[in-house]
Amino acid sequence: MAAPTFSAITLHVNGEKHTLTVDHRTTLLDALRERLDLTGTKKGCDQGQCGACTVLVDGRRTVSCLQLAVAAEDREITTVEGIADGERLHPVQQAFLDLDGFQCGYCTPGQICSAVAVLREHAAGWPSAATADVRPEAGPPPLTDEEIRERMSGNLCRCGAYVSIVQAVARAAASGQQAEEAAA
Repeated sequence: MAAPTFSAITLHVNGEKHTLTVDHRTTLLDALRERLDLTGTKKGCDQGQCGACTVLVDGRRTVSCLQLAVAAEDREITTVEGIADGERLHPVQQAFLDLDGFQCGYCTPGQICSAVAVLREHAAGWPSAATADVRPEAGPPPLTDEEIRERMSGNLCRCGAYVSIVQAVARAAASGQQAEEAAA
């Protein structure tokens, strides 16, 4: 007897639970876009190379075109639609708007999700390939343009808005540090 090719799964997306019956081969990207109508996440290359489909799974960036929906069951998924705090934009979103960190906007949702994760990774002290001193006692490296470019390198922009994207990530990082200092 052939094994079933469909399963009922529960996806936790942007703070809401969704139960779906999906083919085991359904990608997280297709489940989000076609089944949950969360079309902010874009299908670019469908091969994990462009980053347009980047979402956060348990707070870490994931190219959703390579993630099976069944493997994301019961994990916390955040799409670009869930980044803002109600009507208040996330500092990354605001910086992208203020500094024109987009042109056509197709890659922007993936860029924003990736930038949110980059700021968390940097704050946690994770080094990148551009980090000069990777010793834990060195702490987080300065978030230079070179660091930002390296950390965002998995997200391509066909329009070439890279200069503004780097500036937006730097501004969001600075606004996050200012908010932390004000809260302390």
